[in-house]
Amino acid sequence: MSILWVVLGLILLVIGGDFLVKASIALSFKINISKMVIGMTVVSFATSAPELLVSLQAALKGSPAIALNNVVGSNIANIGLVLGVTALIGPITVDKSFYKLNWPIMLFFSFMLYYFLANDNMLTNLEGLILFCSLVVFIVIIIKNSKSDTDSSDVSDDLATVTNYKIITWLLIGAVALYFGSVWLVDGAKSLAQTLGVSDAVIAVTVIAIGTSVPELAASIIAAAKQEKALSLGNLIGSNIFNIGSVLGLTSIIKAIPVTDEKILGNDIFWMIGFSAILLLLILIPKRMQISRYKGLLLVLGYCLFLYLSFK
Repeated sequence: MSILWVVLGLILLVIGGDFLVKASIALSFKINISKMVIGMTVVSFATSAPELLVSLQAALKGSPAIALNNVVGSNIANIGLVLGVTALIGPITVDKSFYKLNWPIMLFFSFMLYYFLANDNMLTNLEGLILFCSLVVFIVIIIKNSKSDTDSSDVSDDLATVTNYKIITWLLIGAVALYFGSVWLVDGAKSLAQTLGVSDAVIAVTVIAIGTSVPELAASIIAAAKQEKALSLGNLIGSNIFNIGSVLGLTSIIKAIPVTDEKILGNDIFWMIGFSAILLLLILIPKRMQISRYKGLLLVLGYCLFLYLSFK
């Protein structure tokens, strides 16, 4: 039954996240927000909603290890699994903004999270507020550094004509699906951990993290198969930044998150920082400014090693 609840929870999170993204974009068009700003802020927040609900639900239900490792594992999966598999399908070109802004900011957020947790074995309300405010500053910087006429390929013009009734319906469906999906997933994950004889943290950093990364992975594979621009590395890095700044930031503002599993600080967070750091090396070695197929293979193999060691 625990596996069934996990699967049903993940399905509802995917459905709820999709409806919330569409409703958020349509609502943004109604209040005349530009496509560029929608792509950089509204979409990023909406796609982080499943992780946010899962982490918040876990924190409120007394499972802080799930709240933390949901984000840490998702960030690892975004680079090792999503980026790796996408690069295996087709090489990904990297633009200069990667090492000028996005990559340093991602590392900054990763180290800031590590410092906050290692300092007192807790992510406090104040530290959560600092993370969230830092995210707001990052958003302001990327909007100012972007050309005002730049459109986001993630934003469809079709959503500009959606009726108010349909937007409200999508929001309600998304909210209900996200709520019950997060409840079922957290309860199922705790039960599954007990059944397998592993900690909540292990399930969160593997099963839950992969599940919440499935939408990004599916979209990337479909785009690659159509020989379109498969994935923007900047978008993936942005997702990792939003996961720390918005998901953990907002969750810890509502309820402080203690470190209850030593593996989070002693192992998992170093994997997250390591995957983030190695990206620069992969981009600088030939062929430069490109994530080629063999580099993608290295990322996937690294992620498989991480999964193996997590359950060992």
